Amino acid sequence: MIFDVIAFDADDTLWHTEHLYSEAKRKLAELLASYTDTSMLDARLDAIEIGNLDVYGYGVKSFTLSMIEVAVTLTEGRITGDEVLQIVELARSMLTSDVELLDHVEETLRTLAGTYPLMVITKGDASEQVPKLARAGLLDTFPAVEVVGSKTEEVYRRLLAKHAIAPERFLMVGNSLKSDILPVLALGGTGVYVPSDVLWSHEHVEHTPADHARYYELAHIGELPALVTRLSGGNYGAV
Repeated sequence: MIFDVIAFDADDTLWHTEHLYSEAKRKLAELLASYTDTSMLDARLDAIEIGNLDVYGYGVKSFTLSMIEVAVTLTEGRITGDEVLQIVELARSMLTSDVELLDHVEETLRTLAGTYPLMVITKGDASEQVPKLARAGLLDTFPAVEVVGSKTEEVYRRLLAKHAIAPERFLMVGNSLKSDILPVLALGGTGVYVPSDVLWSHEHVEHTPADHARYYELAHIGELPALVTRLSGGNYGAV
């Protein structure tokens, strides 16, 4: 297999992200504990987030609106303005936090970027994701950055057409089978799954496409250059 472009998901593929959401949920539970039983907070918040996706999309700002909604709902409107501001401050800290790269990311990108055009395809808000790339020192590593509202087969089809990439010459790397791998495989591309320690429940799928000829799973992203070399028949970097 020869690849014209290697694309990467961003959150929890290049850098740690989900832990920020987990910590925000923990602090939200502490804030609401004096009002109500918070044992079901995560489930209620997940349901509200999923219900809001079509309107708010993905990212910290949409997550914040859902946190405020669940807080008002669970407290039956008794939450104070000061406490709402504390939720807003949680969001501010998430948006300005240091970007912590996952192990092996820096050397993997440096190795691949010497030969392959690299791309980021990530869900969320461009005003959040692009600054994270800059804070991580990776913005110049990726000639193309696409921030999308969803990752469906049709979205990938449009992106590949936009960049004039044949699906069979496209490789996508990510930590979500649902968003990063399955749609790409359906188009005839190659999907490399790198599981993360924490995954939002909305991204779970029941089965991996283990028998698919273009599906690969790695223990960590540092194994990617060797895989690309093998898939290229030893002709590393041939495009």
